[in-house]
Amino acid sequence: MFLAKGRTSPRTSEPDPSEHRKWVEVFKACDEDNKGYLSREDFKVAVVTLFGYKPSKIEVDSVMSSINQNTSGILLGDFLNAVRKKKEAQLYWSEIRHIFTAFDRHYRGFLTLEDFKKAFKQVAPKLPERIIVEVFREVDQDSDGHVSFKDFEYALKYGQNEA
Repeated sequence: MFLAKGRTSPRTSEPDPSEHRKWVEVFKACDEDNKGYLSREDFKVAVVTLFGYKPSKIEVDSVMSSINQNTSGILLGDFLNAVRKKKEAQLYWSEIRHIFTAFDRHYRGFLTLEDFKKAFKQVAPKLPERIIVEVFREVDQDSDGHVSFKDFEYALKYGQNEA
């Protein structure tokens, strides 16, 4: 989802020049009438082109509400910023998935307390077991003895949108 306000990940980075050029080319291609901005419909086409899916009304509303109300659409700079945030969110999600998969050694789609203990033994061998148990219980939101990817993702994102 595109987020107009707040952080989508703990870092911000500039796209590499070839990626930046691609985004500008997509903007220009979707601005068929050379208006200098993308309308709502133009923006949807640009998202399909770059990300391969049609954005929801909520996503489009989020981006469109964050732009200068004196324009009839989204200007290039605003478009580039929105695309950069979306790319960062995708990268961050991918990193979270990678960490979860590393913990999920049996490929079950969830983590047990034993998975947590083994993972923490590798990354923090001197961490007391009681702390690992507390962390597990905190992350296991529904107390079913399993940490789903959703639970894990929520725990890693906790507190990030507070600024």
